[in-house]
Amino acid sequence: MFSFLRPYIFSLDPEVAHDLAIKSLKANILPKGLFEVEGEETLETNLFGMKLPNPIGLAAGFDKSAEVYNSLFKFGFGFVEVGTVTHKRQLGNPKPRIFRLEKDMALINRLGFNNHGSEIISKRISNNHPNGILGINIGPNKDTQNKEEDYYTCLSRLSIYSNYITINISSPNTEGLRNFHDQKEMIKLFTGLNKIKKEERINTPIAVKLSPDINDLDISGIIELINKYNIQGIIISNTTDSNRENLSDVKKSEKGGLSGHPLKDISTNLIKKFYKETKGKIKIIGVGGVDSGQSAFEKISAGADAVQLYTGMVYKGPGVVKDIKKELISILKKENFKNIRQVVGISTWPGNQQELYNCRKNYV
Repeated sequence: MFSFLRPYIFSLDPEVAHDLAIKSLKANILPKGLFEVEGEETLETNLFGMKLPNPIGLAAGFDKSAEVYNSLFKFGFGFVEVGTVTHKRQLGNPKPRIFRLEKDMALINRLGFNNHGSEIISKRISNNHPNGILGINIGPNKDTQNKEEDYYTCLSRLSIYSNYITINISSPNTEGLRNFHDQKEMIKLFTGLNKIKKEERINTPIAVKLSPDINDLDISGIIELINKYNIQGIIISNTTDSNRENLSDVKKSEKGGLSGHPLKDISTNLIKKFYKETKGKIKIIGVGGVDSGQSAFEKISAGADAVQLYTGMVYKGPGVVKDIKKELISILKKENFKNIRQVVGISTWPGNQQELYNCRKNYV
């Protein structure tokens, strides 16, 4: 079906196409179970102490204002992340602000956290109970002078409605946001988050979403602070505002964050580095170029407990989730793994890979 509709969809401006998708999903008429696959029990896993039916999640950015998450669960996602949600309603950057790079299977966006704001979104979720594991991605308004305060307000207002909260410090489209990768700024932010959690008795797990453009020398310092301030997860990674030299599409020079296939190996390599440094003790969600069972397997074997996609769905349609699950199940059968949890981090182990496979099969 999607292959038939794709030429029409791609003839539209990307944001117009996205808005039409949101409007159609608001009807929530998809029958439950349409995207289930046989043998999916082998994909069951855990994230932040919660059981997931499979490790395939929808990344933040599609359902920015939490309008259609229950429809999205019907596509077969194991979890869905909405947002980025800001304290106050925000229109975002001037249009056009999304660009398809079809030759590169990529997108460039400079949306700028357009969303309905935390007050409206909290009420919306409270009136529409999620039918699955729901994460909420939060960030500051563009014109906020004290960006930390926006994170604190969003955490306080939204944590009760989410299974986990993502602290977005890595979008390249909000000026100064990536300054929170600096140790002093990160300490200040994490200290405030913990203060709010303690004062308001918030137990919702927190993950931090990182840039793919960080320096390798900064990894140890970031991990030290994540451990010290009890951040439960890392999302690797957001879009990149560099890495354009090997792109083919004429739109490659557009300003904004690059996502999709060109980010695949960059984010996978970063996952591997963080997994090795953390020794697998911090949950990792892998994002960037996931559009097949093989690409999901690569990220999980690099150390991701779960993965997310967005651009892959733009190019391959909602059926990509079912296809990924079927291919993952096939890979597990071929390699004689009992479940997907046995795969986490195996490509980081030194030595003969086949011996490690055999060892891990009896380990989890």
